[in-house]
Amino acid sequence: MKIKKIKAAITGGIGSGKSTFANFISGKGYPVINVDEVSKQILVSDKEVKLKVQKEFGKESFINGEINKKFLSERIFSNPQNVIKINSIIHPKVIEKVNILISEKLNSFDLVFAEAALIYEAEMEKYFDYVILITAEEKLRLKRKVEFDNFSEEQFLKRNENQIPDTEKRKQADFIFENNGSLDDLKKKADLLITVLKGI
Repeated sequence: MKIKKIKAAITGGIGSGKSTFANFISGKGYPVINVDEVSKQILVSDKEVKLKVQKEFGKESFINGEINKKFLSERIFSNPQNVIKINSIIHPKVIEKVNILISEKLNSFDLVFAEAALIYEAEMEKYFDYVILITAEEKLRLKRKVEFDNFSEEQFLKRNENQIPDTEKRKQADFIFENNGSLDDLKKKADLLITVLKGI
């Protein structure tokens, strides 16, 4: 009997705890591709992408070859149109690279995950067998970003506004896990997901 190979995406809004959930999955020995990291690598190393970003947002987008995070974040998240622009520049290359990485991992593993905030925004869901949505109450998500990532309320709200609302994502996700409790609760949910996926 041939074992089914599964590609699963982990997503969630800002401060939802999707990265913590992904870390629990990774800790159980399953590969998790961090799509945000892939994006950053492409932004820094792909000359074509770099030139397009500088043309669109200004030379200050990079300092000594490194991403000027503060400048770019302020430019991008201040205007929804700028979010669309940066996505149109970077997403095609990110999707291509992520698909290559997943294919490589599937040679050695039956279960491969990708973690990304913008699975639906980038229309990446079609590349996965299942999408796992991590959700949390907005007040709690804001509290986490302010306390742990030094975000201001304004920064949080701008990022949050540029993501598809959870109410819409819930209609499309295959698995939904609430993360309004403890880390131990979230870890148990990650264990449950692995049990379910291995049973498919």
